[in-house]
Amino acid sequence: MERNIDFFKINHKPFLPKEGRVLISQPGLMDQYFKRSIIIIVEHNQKGTIGFVLNNIVDLNLKDFLPDFPDFAATISVGGPVESNSIHFIHTLGDIIPNTIKISDGLYWGGDFDVVKVLIEQKKLTARQIRFFMGYAGWGESQLSDELKEHSWVVSELDLVQIMAGKEDLWNRTVRQMGPKYKPWTIYPENPSLN
Repeated sequence: MERNIDFFKINHKPFLPKEGRVLISQPGLMDQYFKRSIIIIVEHNQKGTIGFVLNNIVDLNLKDFLPDFPDFAATISVGGPVESNSIHFIHTLGDIIPNTIKISDGLYWGGDFDVVKVLIEQKKLTARQIRFFMGYAGWGESQLSDELKEHSWVVSELDLVQIMAGKEDLWNRTVRQMGPKYKPWTIYPENPSLN
């Protein structure tokens, strides 16, 4: 008799994906970009979804690839596999940065990069107010919906402090906050083949 057991499927009323919410990968997802990842959704509509991996932090400085950028100790993450040589950012400054897109209350995406540089040079922008990403995560029409049906992700919410903090252990912290039914997620080995 064939058994179909999905250890990571948890029956609960899920959040629907939308801007400002996060995608939390289930622990069996082994993709190099998305393994134990938390992704902030910055765009979600009928055409698809765009987001940035919050907890794939790299030890780089923006000056490493943008020589004219001011010296600034900002958190940089690999945002995803799409256009990995591009730079994106989220911030909490609102319309102080022209051409920005509001994601949710207090959180914004993109805007005039030259204004960002000026604000940094004038010391009017701190590393807690902005996060940078190399590349992004993208899903085409219905692609994310299919992955949600397969239980690859759980949609949830994080507060602004957690989103902007840039912590490597964000996945573990977030899963623990989701309650005891997610405890099996936290004890699942990162590399099951070594057990």
